[in-house]
Amino acid sequence: MEREREHLIKPVLGRHYPAIAYGKGVFLYDDAGKKYLDASSGAVTASIGHGVQEIAEAMQEQAGKVSFVYRSQFTSEPAEQLAKKLSDLTPGGDYWSFFVNSGSEATETAMKIAIQHWQEQGRPSKHRIISRRMSYHGITLGALSMSGHVLRRRRFVPLLEDFPVVAPPYCYRCPLRQTPAACGLACADDLDAAVKRIGAEHIAAFIAEPIIGAAGGAVVPPDGYYEKIKAICERHEILFIADEVMTGIARTGEMFGMQHFGVEPDLIALGKGMSAGYTPMAAAMAKDHVMAPILQGSRSVMSGHTYSANPQSAAVSLAVLAYIDKHGLVQAAQNQGALLLERLRQLADRHVIIGDVRGEGLLTAIEFVADRQSKHPFPPELGVTNKIIDLAFQKGLLVYPAAGGVDGDGDAIIIAPPLTITDEELELLVGLLDETIREVTQELTAERE
Repeated sequence: MEREREHLIKPVLGRHYPAIAYGKGVFLYDDAGKKYLDASSGAVTASIGHGVQEIAEAMQEQAGKVSFVYRSQFTSEPAEQLAKKLSDLTPGGDYWSFFVNSGSEATETAMKIAIQHWQEQGRPSKHRIISRRMSYHGITLGALSMSGHVLRRRRFVPLLEDFPVVAPPYCYRCPLRQTPAACGLACADDLDAAVKRIGAEHIAAFIAEPIIGAAGGAVVPPDGYYEKIKAICERHEILFIADEVMTGIARTGEMFGMQHFGVEPDLIALGKGMSAGYTPMAAAMAKDHVMAPILQGSRSVMSGHTYSANPQSAAVSLAVLAYIDKHGLVQAAQNQGALLLERLRQLADRHVIIGDVRGEGLLTAIEFVADRQSKHPFPPELGVTNKIIDLAFQKGLLVYPAAGGVDGDGDAIIIAPPLTITDEELELLVGLLDETIREVTQELTAERE
């Protein structure tokens, strides 16, 4: 029979996607009854798992009051409470929040606030944002301009600013061809070199993910890196934006990823785990000293979205934060993350195509290589990442793609299950992943022969 035409634009047009029926805990169930272990929390988002009744009740309660007001006309108790709660959770406790709908909007709003911070002081020449060559900050044109994700930039390069200029802290494949023991944090010094090359008088802010996500796969910087980065920023009067969209809200075993490094950013972008996928919600957060010139000047941040700070999403996000606190999920991410990393490293001992295992808390990743000794990546045309993801999906395991670290080439996956995952569920995850990697390795070996 001829298939009925489709109207929904899916990620790959013409490809069959099973329809989801419901989710419970770390599992999702499609309309045919097939069960999937969500080992990526969707897109590193569903941090408290699926089908949590407490969140559904918070949704219903707020919907019975009011779901939407326009931020230019009203504020609401949930939005005010959420802004205070987020500030209270930060080490500094002195942040303002501008609520938006997605991580891309959050990073772009942080960019705008940083630029306006200098404009309000009569320094409009400080308008440029710089970032790392291995990074991903979102898919809107402003956020993509800040991103070094080669594959996601490629189609739109003529429309983008060339903001990614700084070497990443990628010790597995040092872009500066040095070793961690002897480099003296040369990757941090590369920021200083970039600032001197461009001119600090032109730079408003530097943006970085505490742990690199989709552009590399849970790349954790070496000790001392961010302390040096922050010192360079302060010396040159450059604001530091931490893109915590993927790392924020308990994912890495701290409430914020930057807490692992003891550095307080001037601005923070949040998303994903802030609402755990139960509603579209994100935030750009700015410290008091960043907001001070705006408060003394125009008193208006030049940004806005129809659904900004709507009470429905704010109430849901508050319920998610309460759930994380009630169930001790920051500590759970530490504990289960340590166990997951241990199990993944055991997989690396068994599978020759695993080049590196890395991560922090329940944000972990595996990088695959054609040759472990030389770290040579697989040719892109083999599509190793897609082979892993597709076979895992067939087995009922969901993992998330990450770009390789060789200018967009290379293969990696992110493993980031809900923070509620049990020991038994974690062992099931590793078992399914073990089967998947073994079978893909056999397929690759057969193709070579």
